[in-house]
Amino acid sequence: MSALAELYIVMETSTVATAEAQLRAVLGLSKIASVLIMPASGTALTAPDAKRLVDMIQVKGAAALLADDANLVRTLKADGVHLSWSKDQRSRFEEARQILGERYIVGADVGRSRHDAMELGEAGADYIAFGIPEHVTDRLTASERQLDLIGWWGEIFQIPCVAFDVEGAPAANALGLARADFVAVTIKPSMSPEDAARKIADFAAALSFDEAPA
Repeated sequence: MSALAELYIVMETSTVATAEAQLRAVLGLSKIASVLIMPASGTALTAPDAKRLVDMIQVKGAAALLADDANLVRTLKADGVHLSWSKDQRSRFEEARQILGERYIVGADVGRSRHDAMELGEAGADYIAFGIPEHVTDRLTASERQLDLIGWWGEIFQIPCVAFDVEGAPAANALGLARADFVAVTIKPSMSPEDAARKIADFAAALSFDEAPA
């Protein structure tokens, strides 16, 4: 069984206990390339709590990424930083790279900007993520544009791309077919471990095929 794209988990965390229970349910369920620890809106994880999650992820062979805090990545010896969408991505990328050097992963969400994607790719980003910013109200049109961006990037560039803010398994399948290298699965703090595992299984099934697609 092969995969159209690899799984990239976005773990929105509110408490370390909830996140640990969810991770225990999903790690090892399918082949997972990376897990991004992203504190839920209005919350923050302490360094010791984040370290517990990083250790859980790394021991399972996945890359442990932290959102927007390169200094914490270096302190905890996580695998890299993910830069959430921002209007000043180039300067944020350069700062993160200066802190982390070349040994760590530095990836960035460029939203819907081809210009930012190419600029950060040329600057040496380890991956480019195409997401759908929260302020966008027309999600259907945004999803169609995301699909187009993934296809454009996959045809021209070698740097991996990640599809963020994926609504469900059918969208994951379409993005995999469009040549996304990674498809993000978002796990919310409100989800039970069983629901989180079910969602991972659904996405994994949507990205799997028995023979190479034509």
